[in-house]
Amino acid sequence: MQILITGAYGQLGCEFNRLKQKYSEWEFLFTDVDSLDLTDQEAVRQFFAANSIDFVVNCAAYTAVDKAESDVEAAERANADAPKNLAIHAQTHGSKLIHVSTDYVFAGNACTPYSEDDEVSPQGVYGETKLKGERNVIQENPDSIIIRTSWLYSSFGHNFLKTMLRLGKEKEEISVVFDQVGTPTYAADLAKAILDIIQYTQEDTTNFVSGLYHFSNEGVASWFDFAKAIFVIQKMDCRINPVLSDKFPTPAKRPAYSVLNKSKIKDTFRLEIPYWRDSLKICLQELEK
Repeated sequence: MQILITGAYGQLGCEFNRLKQKYSEWEFLFTDVDSLDLTDQEAVRQFFAANSIDFVVNCAAYTAVDKAESDVEAAERANADAPKNLAIHAQTHGSKLIHVSTDYVFAGNACTPYSEDDEVSPQGVYGETKLKGERNVIQENPDSIIIRTSWLYSSFGHNFLKTMLRLGKEKEEISVVFDQVGTPTYAADLAKAILDIIQYTQEDTTNFVSGLYHFSNEGVASWFDFAKAIFVIQKMDCRINPVLSDKFPTPAKRPAYSVLNKSKIKDTFRLEIPYWRDSLKICLQELEK
C-alpha cells in the first residue's frame, strides 16, 4: 500500500517520517513544494498518474497566521487551491484523502467544546482560506476525511514549545496570554491517530467513514498554562506573568476559545487520545535526545 504525505517538511509531515519505520509493510511517499507543487494541477495530475496511491494525507498548508493577512494570494493557493487539486485527482485515481484543517475556522467565542456541526466563522485570512480548503475537498471529493486540529507543536520545526524553551533560557521573566484557551496538540499523536485510522479502514473498507472530525490532545489549557507546564517539567527558573491578549497586538485575531469536541473521531475510529501534559513530557524527552 502506498501512502502519500504532503507537507513533508512541516511539523506533522516530519512526525509521519519518524513513525514510518513502525509501518514497514506500507510504502510512504513524502513530498513538499520542492518536489510537488500542489497548486499546479497538471503537476498533481502527473504525480497521481505515475504512482499507485492508496491514501493521501494532506499536511501541507500556509500556516503563517499573521503574514497571511497581507499575503492573501499565497495563503489562498496553499490552503484552498492545493486541497482542491488533491481532492480532484484522489477521486479520479480512487485514492482516499485525509485532509488536515484547523480550529481557526471558528470564531472562538464559544464556552463549550466545538463540535463538527457547529457554525463556522473564521476571523482572519488563515481561517478563511482553510475553510475554503475544507469546502473544496467536500465539493470535489465528498468521500474524504477532514480533521481539524489545534495548537500543534512538535520536536520538529518552529512552534510555541520551542519558543518558550528558548525564552526560558534567555530571560528571567516573560509574559504569556491567559485569555486564549484551547488544547496543545502533539503532532506525533495526530500522526499516529491518522495512521491508526488508515490501519482500521484497511481491516474493513466500510470503516472509512468520510466527513469532518476534530482531533486534539485531551484536556484544556491557556497559553499561560502551556508555558507554565513546559517550565515546570524542564525545571526552568524563568518567571511567567499571565497577561491579556491586548498586551500582544497581532495582525490576525486569535480565537479566545478553541477547545474541540473529539467524541466523533474517538467513537468512529476507536481512538484513545493522550492527555496534553503527558504528551508534552514525551515531546520534551524527544527534544533532549
